[in-house]
Amino acid sequence: MNLLRDTSRWSIGSRMTLAVIAGGLHAVSMSWPTSGQPVWWLQLMALSLLAGMLRSSPGWRVAALLGWLFGTAWLVGSVSWLFTAMHTYGGLPSMLAALAVFALSASLALYYAAAAGLFVTLSARNDAVAALVFAALWLVAEMARGTWLTGFGWGASGYAHIDGPLAALAPWVGAYGLAAITAWLAMSLAQLVELRSEPSRGWRLGTLTLILLIVAVPVTYQRFAPEQSHSSGELSVTLLQGNIPQNEKFEAGSGVPLALQWYAEQLQGSTSSLVIAPETAIPVLPQQLPPGYWEALQQRFDKGAQAALIGTPLGNEQLGYTNSVIGLKPAQAQAWRYDKSHLVPFGEFIPPLFKWFTAMMNIPLGDFNRGALRQAPFEWQGQRLSGHICYENLFGEELAAQFIDPAQAPTIFVNISNLGWFGAGQAIDQHLQISRLRALEFERPFLLATNTGATAIIDHRGRVSAALARSTRSALAGSVQGRSGVTPYAWWAARLGLWPLWLLSLGVVLVAARKVVRKA
Repeated sequence: MNLLRDTSRWSIGSRMTLAVIAGGLHAVSMSWPTSGQPVWWLQLMALSLLAGMLRSSPGWRVAALLGWLFGTAWLVGSVSWLFTAMHTYGGLPSMLAALAVFALSASLALYYAAAAGLFVTLSARNDAVAALVFAALWLVAEMARGTWLTGFGWGASGYAHIDGPLAALAPWVGAYGLAAITAWLAMSLAQLVELRSEPSRGWRLGTLTLILLIVAVPVTYQRFAPEQSHSSGELSVTLLQGNIPQNEKFEAGSGVPLALQWYAEQLQGSTSSLVIAPETAIPVLPQQLPPGYWEALQQRFDKGAQAALIGTPLGNEQLGYTNSVIGLKPAQAQAWRYDKSHLVPFGEFIPPLFKWFTAMMNIPLGDFNRGALRQAPFEWQGQRLSGHICYENLFGEELAAQFIDPAQAPTIFVNISNLGWFGAGQAIDQHLQISRLRALEFERPFLLATNTGATAIIDHRGRVSAALARSTRSALAGSVQGRSGVTPYAWWAARLGLWPLWLLSLGVVLVAARKVVRKA
């Protein structure tokens, strides 16, 4: 923290270097490289370094540059796994793949550049007000990155706090609310360690007391307060992890027959109440399957006391294609179906003017049809299972839409994914932490069925109760406790989306801007 006291004397080059280092630390705080676990105190320290430099910035241009460098380093560190998808499996030249990762990160970092520049422009003499303004601007930047142009909020600040003292606030304010609180804490900490005059002692004591309360109260609440959901019963489950090599997964002579054989054996032999196969577990369209394959699966689950959720593409050239989940259970007139709603840019839909870029990669890309935002849950043995695919678990405000009617709200979340595109490390860790935070926000268990990992059972408190080793072909058998009830976050996000946070943060910014204009 002594660094924060001296940054006003540093050269621009030294500040730029520190901003890059701080951004890198911010990235690894979301999932530490050796353990994959979030490190909440490191996130606060990294953001406090940036906050301290902004406090001593000579102008908005330097501040914007520091914010951009911090954001770029943070995002490059968070999404470097995109290089694996584009180069290793897509065949894109390594230099072009690296440039694409940098260009994406640098573009998204402009949100944080704007937040940093505006903070210095609107900076107030009152430190308490300045901390609020920084929190509001940071929140706007986080929400803009996570929602505009389809949104890509991967690696957002709140995900570092799943195991920290602020985790108890997730059912109240959600991931974006956590981001605002951490930004306020970071700026307040930066202010506290600065050398200030004698009259500021009272303010510093008050701020320190408030910080301790913000940290201590959630911990106390989480330990002693009653849960906001209640059990809706147990369900035995088996989660399948085929570990089909990604470079063979869609190959007719290798990965496809291997997947069809292994998943058919597991689906036929499972004894759990529910068996779940991951995204594109069946990697071809139903009309491309061997004769009798799909009919055998339907007959397997048409009677008895077992059901299945299976990831597979659906559609045809005339109607278009969907990335889907099929649900099979006894005595249903028609198979349940979920179609992915939030599609991946460049993976499941190609933005205008970018087909030249995707054409350079050897990946089965295309323009998929979007499913509806709210789709009926899969009802089975007293549980309502909400299905979603891949990075749809990133958008908590979209999952919240299912809680508008508490009587029909999901009791269990199910995410099926294929993260094999991205290697065996960081992306898997981050995807797991995203699901853990969603479990905290809604007090709902999370079932993750993936091709290579992380295949896991997460309880309603965000704890991993069982998981498979990564990059192994195996099945995870266990049980999950469904939950009923609606958290405060689920209640207001279902009805209002993110508008309360937008209005609150923009209101703070507008008040600060008005004071600056009056002084001008």
